[in-house]
Amino acid sequence: MKKTIKYAALIAMTVVMGSCNDWLTEDTPGSNKIEDYFVSTATATEVVNATYAPLSFEYGTSTTFYSEWYIGDIVSDDALKGGQGTTDMGAAYDMENFKTNPDNRLLLGFYNAQWQGIQRCNLAIQQVSMMEVGADAQFTQELKDRLVAEATFMRSYYYFRLVRVFGGMPLIDYVVDSSNKFNFDRATLLETYEFIIKGLENAVEALPLKSKYAAADMGRATRGAAQAMLLKANLYYAGFLAQEGRDATAAYQAAKHWGEELMTSGEYDLVPTYFDNFTLAGENGKESIFEIQYVEDPRSDYGEGEGFSRGTFTLIMQRPRAGFNDSETGWGFNHPTQNLYDEYEEGDLRRDATIMQQEGGEIDEASIYLGNYYYNRKYAQTTDGAGGTWYHLTHHSRGPLNYRLIRYSDALLMYAEACCELGDLTPAITALNRVRDRVGLSPFPYTATIQGQHVVFTSSQADLRRAIRHERRVELAMEGHRWFDLCRWGIAKETMDAYIAGENDEVKAEYGIFQKGKHELMPIPSEERQLANGKLAQNPGY
Repeated sequence: MKKTIKYAALIAMTVVMGSCNDWLTEDTPGSNKIEDYFVSTATATEVVNATYAPLSFEYGTSTTFYSEWYIGDIVSDDALKGGQGTTDMGAAYDMENFKTNPDNRLLLGFYNAQWQGIQRCNLAIQQVSMMEVGADAQFTQELKDRLVAEATFMRSYYYFRLVRVFGGMPLIDYVVDSSNKFNFDRATLLETYEFIIKGLENAVEALPLKSKYAAADMGRATRGAAQAMLLKANLYYAGFLAQEGRDATAAYQAAKHWGEELMTSGEYDLVPTYFDNFTLAGENGKESIFEIQYVEDPRSDYGEGEGFSRGTFTLIMQRPRAGFNDSETGWGFNHPTQNLYDEYEEGDLRRDATIMQQEGGEIDEASIYLGNYYYNRKYAQTTDGAGGTWYHLTHHSRGPLNYRLIRYSDALLMYAEACCELGDLTPAITALNRVRDRVGLSPFPYTATIQGQHVVFTSSQADLRRAIRHERRVELAMEGHRWFDLCRWGIAKETMDAYIAGENDEVKAEYGIFQKGKHELMPIPSEERQLANGKLAQNPGY
């Protein structure tokens, strides 16, 4: 789907009103019913294409940027906000320092984008499901089932994005076409995960394998993407069940099952060179399971609401403000921390593939944030330009690099985690070692220097768990995963407290107090609660 899917605008339809008088039951001349629009393969495809678009939204009517990595990276111990001082994007500063309030505009933008995605999915599911096979020559049962499955997958994915930031959500599986149809009652966090898993289970078999899609359709939901999300959602579900003191065995078994389905499909593998995952040439490659599709569209510009750009802001947001390459500077957000830098073992090639470090004459005052001068290399496109140079960005809203949401290495480590928690250590170790072997590191069990300490990993379940968590951090660093991992493991409080204790004085001076039971979730935006007339319950502590 990269560079080819034209994200269709959803057409608003007039609902024709009726009456008990016969002469009033006729349709108003010139009006349309929504079902009159869904009469061709082109229409069905366009409405499903439109379900993907909010996944790429990063800026709009909330008046601030709201990429998911602002939460996954900078709220965690992996990254500092960056930018031009602490006042640059105050909404992100508040989240980073656990000072967030319900008026946070970043959270409002993120929240709205996911709900727009859910509404688009519900419209696609409802209307495509009602279309008759044979509406035209191309509209077969197989295509109909696939399109409905794509929209069902995407609805689960938007709910997944919401639940891990805000907790349990209202579960809406129908089109909301009037204000009195929206049910504002929030399901519990666990009920929301159950809803997500059910949707993915309903979609998985009707989705094609990645290899069955034409090149022009790369980026659409695949069976592998659904399997990986079933692995992931069940792993999250299991983690929160365990935190509530409930038996998580069945959820871990389900995660393991879907991991095995994915691994035996033959569709995915690790690429030999780690950094190839973060290049234009590596987009939708054999390690890619699901990614946001972006294109450097010259028509992109400000002022057109959500989704006005088909490019990504992540490139300009994360490039250094100065130094390195002064002709290709950026806005300097998402600084990797010293704590993350120190997590890498000696000789781990992923450290320098992830973290750029300014030295000597490169250091410029504008590029330093609270004493930190590291930058994220993964999304800076330092080698995609002519002759392996920095990629030249023609406009800050037009970054072309896809954002990787699920890589095969992520799936391998999730599978290893599920097996470990079930006490099935052999396949867990095999999967873990595949990830380590790619970058030339010793197989588990091993010894290493991590955070300046000599660490010994024995073959016990407890040490395997520690090793998998360490590996997830360094393998997936600066890809938006870390904060959500800490929360599902139930170790956010102790991890963040230990991290801040080792930070420099400038960072400590800005930091708030982490409250366990509150800060694992973000507040429901106050604007949304006002629209719900107070019926949308707020998260505890806000």
